[in-house]
Amino acid sequence: MGVVTRIPTDDARRLLGECYLFHELDADERSVLFGRVRVRNYAAGETIFLMGSPGDSMMAVLSGSVRISVPSPDGKEIVLAILQPKEIFGEIALLDGKDRTADARAMTACSLAILERREVLSFLDRYPHVWPKLVEVLCNRLRNTDQHIAELALLELPARLAKALLRLANAEEAPAGRATLQVQLSQRELGNICGATRESINKCLRAWQRRGIVQIEESLVTVANRTALEELAELAER
Repeated sequence: MGVVTRIPTDDARRLLGECYLFHELDADERSVLFGRVRVRNYAAGETIFLMGSPGDSMMAVLSGSVRISVPSPDGKEIVLAILQPKEIFGEIALLDGKDRTADARAMTACSLAILERREVLSFLDRYPHVWPKLVEVLCNRLRNTDQHIAELALLELPARLAKALLRLANAEEAPAGRATLQVQLSQRELGNICGATRESINKCLRAWQRRGIVQIEESLVTVANRTALEELAELAER
């Protein structure tokens, strides 16, 4: 599963150092932690881990994007997060030593830094000042999950979809010179995020396209009128 590079390249070390959890470490601390990191490359669609599997490592996204989701018995899934470079995942099972709480799959070809549980815990024992950063990451993850669950339970689809598009578009790093907000996801994937069918997502997007709010093209949604989309998202909060 994945192609492993035993020793991280200088680029991989730099990208890992830019992760929120690690960017305040000094040179000696980075040397201790990053010296034992493995880099693993995944193809688009490849499974990184499944819910219920042993949680023996934590990952940091160096390039590409990763989908975190929870499957249902009938084969459907709810997408909890789409992670971009500089974000970490797998930290919950790493800390408590229990099984994974969700599935993780490569949405695109991606490169991950793998930090083994025993190495991370040993590092935290040696440098306890890193603990508050890790707690902050965990709290942010919990807040985001709570917000997502509340949206699924309480909001109508247009508001859920508007919030999801804004969140996803803002999370992606736009290439230089591109001012528009874009989301590169299929309508089925958007449905998994919003807890809706592909057909419902398509109906909503086409109505918005007629109003000039978005432009849709295969697996690309371009936000043409951000103000209007924000108003749709805010309607649920009034």
